[in-house]
Amino acid sequence: MSDIIFKIDGREVAAQPGETILQAAARIGVEIPTLCYNQKISRTTSCFVCVVKDCKTGKFLPSCSACPAPGQEIDASSDEVKDMRRTALSLLVSEHTGDCEAPCTLACPAHATVEEYVRAGRNGDFKKALEIIKQRIPLPMSVGRVCPRFCERDCRRNIGGKPVSINDVKRLSADMYYDTYMEDLPALNGKRVAIVGAGPAGLSAAYYLRLQGVSSFLFEQMPEAGGMLRYGIPEFRLPKDTLRKELAHFGKMGGIEIRTGQTMGKDFTIEQLEQDFDAVILAVGSWASSSMRIDGEEAAQKGIQWLGDIAGKNWKNCPNPGRTIVVGGGNTAIDCARTALRLGGDVTIVYRRTRNEMPAQAIEVDEAMEEGVKFEFLTAPAALTKNADGSLALSCARMQLGEPDASGRRSPVLIPGSEFKLLADTVISAIGQRTVVPEGFAASKRGFEISADDFTCSGRKKVFAAGDCVSGPATVVEALAAGRKAALSVVDFLNGVPHKAPFEFNVSRGHWRSLAKEDLVYIRQVSDAERIQPEYIPLEERKTTFHELYPTFTPEQVSGEADRCIECSCTGKHDCLLKKHSTAYGVNPDAYKGAKPISAVDVRHKYIIHDKQKCIRCGTCVKVCSEIINKSLLGMMKRGFHTMVDTTFGQGLPDYCVDCGACVKECPTGALDWKKKE
Repeated sequence: MSDIIFKIDGREVAAQPGETILQAAARIGVEIPTLCYNQKISRTTSCFVCVVKDCKTGKFLPSCSACPAPGQEIDASSDEVKDMRRTALSLLVSEHTGDCEAPCTLACPAHATVEEYVRAGRNGDFKKALEIIKQRIPLPMSVGRVCPRFCERDCRRNIGGKPVSINDVKRLSADMYYDTYMEDLPALNGKRVAIVGAGPAGLSAAYYLRLQGVSSFLFEQMPEAGGMLRYGIPEFRLPKDTLRKELAHFGKMGGIEIRTGQTMGKDFTIEQLEQDFDAVILAVGSWASSSMRIDGEEAAQKGIQWLGDIAGKNWKNCPNPGRTIVVGGGNTAIDCARTALRLGGDVTIVYRRTRNEMPAQAIEVDEAMEEGVKFEFLTAPAALTKNADGSLALSCARMQLGEPDASGRRSPVLIPGSEFKLLADTVISAIGQRTVVPEGFAASKRGFEISADDFTCSGRKKVFAAGDCVSGPATVVEALAAGRKAALSVVDFLNGVPHKAPFEFNVSRGHWRSLAKEDLVYIRQVSDAERIQPEYIPLEERKTTFHELYPTFTPEQVSGEADRCIECSCTGKHDCLLKKHSTAYGVNPDAYKGAKPISAVDVRHKYIIHDKQKCIRCGTCVKVCSEIINKSLLGMMKRGFHTMVDTTFGQGLPDYCVDCGACVKECPTGALDWKKKE
């Protein structure tokens, strides 16, 4: 029989009789997505992700089963066709339940693959854990000590217990191998980028540029690099010898040069950097203290500057601040209070809301209270005056909570007639920080105004910005994430490619607060031990020295703690075709909302998990088992909305299935998969 001549996207194609449009398209390099098509079995035509359009009739056809007709013109790539595929995928996703990624990974601002490095730690392979961590966390020794543990807040071990101590896996892995660890680095390509600021964002940008073969030169105004890590976070939280060891790694990488004592506007200008370098990244942080907006506040110390002055003296030979009042409720306020306490001060924190509204980490507040810091909650400063003897008087008023403000916290409201005074030798204002944007740059209310697409400063095509100077004061891990994003945008700029952040598709079973213990899916025996607790140095030592609060856990302790991890993410996340195509087509998982089929996840088989909630009922596994293996262990059960793939009488897969695994291999969504995630 003669070939069938037709067109795909305007290209003439000769198809053999019996050949489908999908097969013909593949021969000429036109990629059409499909979930249910499998050349090993008879056609199922169930997912309709492979639709194409017959241009003459206007009909949409499933290309996996439709055969071409002579003279037919097929549209396989237009926006209209892609929109139809997106609709098909959205409908499938609307009934799909699972976790494309673990909630801990999603909660991490840097999107470190938490589950993977925790698993490596469980197996005692802390070098592998470090390799995984450094894919997204270039300062793991520091972050392992100061991170607010976003990941742990979303850990599903919070259901009926306490989260896995994830951050301690990071800390131990870095402490064990940082002296000897080195990345596989490409050769330098000759491109040079100037980075203003050697804090977390700037260092992160330099790190990821180096991984792409790009040299960077960091201009830092302080005597040492590290930014807030060096001059903002106290020694007892992050020993500076630890930080210096971590920063020394950048020099070992080659292609990263840090120049300290370099002040913008004095030692160099942005215009000079634009001329001398291929691109510029501004990562200057957020160092200007916010105003208390009270009379006499010029007599108060500025929190971040006060910490910086003490850090500049390496926490030695610093004067006793005496009676100290710290105004504020964030981490900087807590750091100021605990530092003043260690210098011999009698310290009180004044905060205008209650403890529940404090933005500081709860553990930091607990530790401050243990150490003897006093708190005046629902108290707002009104004025600061200097007495004749040189002491200070902070006029305050009591507050009560009113309606929530823009931050979601209840607004403090003045209680009339509640005014009183607090006497002090030192008053420290620590109510926030801001960025001073230099003249010639557009500013937002938080800092530099940048393009949301490529991180370029408004009106400057080769000047980028990242970190606190863009977002306002944030955490170290958030700054690292911002630095990485800016670096990747710069790499695209240097390569002449428009930068576009990758689309992230994710389906989730839900936040742990919305789940019950029986909703958790276990693919292995998980430790039911209690969360490990740090062994703090003696309280008196904490109060009178700047020694680190507690030592790093041992490998045995951390491996045992990692064994508490449930491993929430999908077993098939690395080869799930539903995720692959949904990502490519920008599918919104919530495009179609409604009830989803509910069924228990079958983990009875020793090696295979059968998660019917991930099943798209394509029928591939049923036909693979019957047509190729000559078994009929799986079949379509029930009807309509409740249709599911199951075994006879729901008895589960027999043990001997481990020797075959054909259904597991061919499942496009991970509904049938091996339990082992290695």
